[in-house]
Amino acid sequence: MLTWKNVIDFAVNGNPTPERRVEKSDAEWYAQLTPEQYRITREKGTERPHSGALCSVYDSGKYNCVCCGTPLFDSTIKFSSGTGWPSFTQPIKENAIKYERDTSYGMVRVEVMCNTCDAHLGHVFPDGPEPSGLRYCINSESMTLDKETA
Repeated sequence: MLTWKNVIDFAVNGNPTPERRVEKSDAEWYAQLTPEQYRITREKGTERPHSGALCSVYDSGKYNCVCCGTPLFDSTIKFSSGTGWPSFTQPIKENAIKYERDTSYGMVRVEVMCNTCDAHLGHVFPDGPEPSGLRYCINSESMTLDKETA
């Protein structure tokens, strides 16, 4: 289980190695994504709180990167944080997420990205529920939900 100490260590000393890499030109990403998905994932944008389609969805399944399809989060670790964005306590695998220090807007935060294609997902904070204490605050537009079928 990842902790805030692990997150900071990755952001400062380097991220775990992804299982694969997906790299495309800006033109290729733009052709593949909707304008809003492109703005958020490739230009580090943020959707308005409570506006994302996945914010209040709690169906069983895997949340995958909208850009490359890499599994990022499992529905079993999603929780209602009240922040207006889908929130998770852990990534699906330690090497699914890439962490970088973010000092934009006069704040110090930890940005989270897909470790496979570098898509901006959101940020992680140390104010989540136990046992990890982590809150991955993720833009709905950066993910797709692959629902489990019975």
